[in-house]
Amino acid sequence: MRILHILDHSIPLHSGYAFRSLALLTEQRRMGWETLHLTTPKQGTAAADREEVDGWLFHRTQTDRKMTGFRGYFGQMAATQKRIEDLVKHLRPDIIHPHSPVLNAIPAIRAGRKLGLPVVYEMRASWEDAAVDHGTTIEGSLRYRISRSLETWALRRADAITTICEGLRNDILSRGGIPPSKVTVIPNAVDVDSFGYGPAAEPKLRTALGLDGCIVLGFAGSFYGYEGLDLLLDATKQLLPKHPDLKVLLVGGGPQESALRKQVNDLGLDDRVVFTGRVPHAEVQRYYGQIDLLCYPRKSMRLTDLVTPLKPLEAMAQGKLLVASDVGGHRELIRDGETGALFRAGDAGALAAAVSRMLASRDQWECIRQAGRAFVENERTWARSAANYRSVYREVLPPTRRAAVDTAGAC
Repeated sequence: MRILHILDHSIPLHSGYAFRSLALLTEQRRMGWETLHLTTPKQGTAAADREEVDGWLFHRTQTDRKMTGFRGYFGQMAATQKRIEDLVKHLRPDIIHPHSPVLNAIPAIRAGRKLGLPVVYEMRASWEDAAVDHGTTIEGSLRYRISRSLETWALRRADAITTICEGLRNDILSRGGIPPSKVTVIPNAVDVDSFGYGPAAEPKLRTALGLDGCIVLGFAGSFYGYEGLDLLLDATKQLLPKHPDLKVLLVGGGPQESALRKQVNDLGLDDRVVFTGRVPHAEVQRYYGQIDLLCYPRKSMRLTDLVTPLKPLEAMAQGKLLVASDVGGHRELIRDGETGALFRAGDAGALAAAVSRMLASRDQWECIRQAGRAFVENERTWARSAANYRSVYREVLPPTRRAAVDTAGAC
């Protein structure tokens, strides 16, 4: 069986989106399916129509159109649809599988209807919410309503839908005209074999970062406003009188970095907060090893309440301790008091209290670490998640092709 995946972007670009895509493609290959891969113009300028990266062949979409505004979006979709149709005629896939955003789903659905192929749409986040999150759209504006209408149009017309969590599944069903049987959750997961349990802190790196003898709170990722890192800094100020050996390690960078650095200065925390800047993906694990307690203080908004992040899963896979706000996306992943600690979103005092409780219960740390690792091993591996595609694909294929789902190498 052949599946043509339509992706917003892929490796060699580094992002949670690209890594989820690669993990799922790897598992589909292990199940004996042939995966084909097309990226849209969002990948950026490509040197050729085909590119091999780490043994994976990606077809690229070339376009001269400037990707701004709705006119640019429609130009992008037109270029993507033409590329899909060309590849389908040449490669003859059984299924077209576009992944968010909806700018991938619409051309895939149009091409699928034109060429008689089923379309499975994987919605990882709604386009209107992603636009609000990145500051390009105001919720409730005309642009927002148009974005939501396009998303709903695609969801109603796809032959099947997969999504990453129950929050998004509920949102999809709330739009009306979409039967529950059409929507399958294929959750975010991790490759547990790539994460060692309880990574030790490298002494030289710890010294270089100025963390010797400290309790280290930390965060690794992109510094977006919704991550709530300003709350972590406020909480740190509150915690220092009781925990004078506390330091914060912020690994990464992003739009909020300048504001965070100013806040550190305003709070007088210059000697308590370490900014590493962005580090190579291969090096991130070394920095995770320096953190005693990972903090995920995401603020409550539609996006964070609906979507489950990858970072807490990665932390649990490593046997790391964590505290997280009680937004919906976190509640799907973290069992309060068992695999981590939850606190009231948007409340720096509640975050400080959660950290204090965790630091005061060291006798429970190993049980929490083991419970987190067990949760990932038993419920959130990529192999377990990807296995859910079998029933989805079988349902959309014509009866004469359904056996291909269970036949390795069939095409």
